[in-house]
Amino acid sequence: MQYTNKQILQITYPVLISLLMEHLIGLTDTAYLGRVGEVELGASALAGVYYLVIYMLGFGFSIGAQVLIARRNGEQEYLKIGPVFTQGILFMLLLAAILFTLSNVYSPVLLHKLIGSEDIYQATMKYIDWRVYGFFFSFMAVMFRAFYVGTTNTKILTANSVVMVLTNVILNYILIFGKFGFPALGIAGAAIASSVSEAVSVLFFILYTWLKVDYKKYGLFRYTGVDFRMLHQILGVSIWVMIQHGIAFFGWFIFFIAVEHLGERPLAVTNIVRSISSFLFMFVNAFASTNSSLVSNLIGAGETEQVMKLCRRMIRICYCFVLPIALIFALFPELVLRIYTDNQALITDSVASLWVMLSSYLLAVPAFVFFLSVSGTGNTRVALIIDIVSISVYVLYTFYIAVWQKADIAVCWTTEYVYNLLILSSFYYLWKGNWRNKKI
Repeated sequence: MQYTNKQILQITYPVLISLLMEHLIGLTDTAYLGRVGEVELGASALAGVYYLVIYMLGFGFSIGAQVLIARRNGEQEYLKIGPVFTQGILFMLLLAAILFTLSNVYSPVLLHKLIGSEDIYQATMKYIDWRVYGFFFSFMAVMFRAFYVGTTNTKILTANSVVMVLTNVILNYILIFGKFGFPALGIAGAAIASSVSEAVSVLFFILYTWLKVDYKKYGLFRYTGVDFRMLHQILGVSIWVMIQHGIAFFGWFIFFIAVEHLGERPLAVTNIVRSISSFLFMFVNAFASTNSSLVSNLIGAGETEQVMKLCRRMIRICYCFVLPIALIFALFPELVLRIYTDNQALITDSVASLWVMLSSYLLAVPAFVFFLSVSGTGNTRVALIIDIVSISVYVLYTFYIAVWQKADIAVCWTTEYVYNLLILSSFYYLWKGNWRNKKI
């Protein structure tokens, strides 16, 4: 089994489009709120990353389920895919309920202690209070995504994302600015729009899967009660990914908290640069997550010798997309930044940080392709260890450069170099590691 460049692009393209569509949600929030005020712009950054820290626990579980689904797909054990999906949905709904409750109880206390500006704290809580309802829908949506990516049937992801983004863009315009008779809710309107758009996404997935997919082939929509043995098997793979993603975004959250203490302007700059970085990272994430799924399929088919060749090919293809875009952004920074704000002083202050961030993608592409491939082998515990070490150094460097040195915001963005360089060490594990006989 050898994947050609054409096959790789055919599988990755829908994933990429779906991720880009989802990125438009964040871009829309940032662009709209950038025209409301710098406080709202900065608060949306903190609130968005805080939400992602919690969301990534569910996303991490779905990655573990995706690895199992891909392995069963590679083994052509299609009827064993349904139970993984069903038990995953049940677990996700329970997890969403627990995290929703914990967030409502503890978020106000935690964020008030961490955020220095009272105005930013109040705006952040307005967002979080509504955004947490999205857990129930987003956790179900990522399980559907895990099923379609794991079985390499990714075309539906594009249509789903288009529907979700259109819903979000329209609701953002109506609720943030108070159009068509609705009150102007500002940052709270952005949170409501995002949660509702995720609910629409789940409904779309359910209807499409029921009407268009041969669900009997995969054993879908068969409820036989809670299967603790199956949940234990999924968690055996995914628990490390859940912790890993939670820790990774917690490090990102610490970065934003450190920047917030530098002032409202550095936080606003960071939110804009983060949004642009997220756009580029969608390409990296699409190719790296596709590579992870294909690695699992190759191992399931007994083709372990093809894994490193696939990784190298995926890196080359990913560079072909990322580098030209990064170069265009670097050459015309003000044109790109004007999408997010019409404040000329804010645009000028963002240029240097943008250049630092863009150059970090020379390391990010190979780092994430190799790193996600470790999870694709089923050795998610090893991936967790690599990430814990990387995040620990990242957080220490963040405190040194932002808190102790109080460096310029552009210098603070050199943290991306530190993190990418450290997770690039996953290449050594794939090259030398004992992963070829891993059974899941």
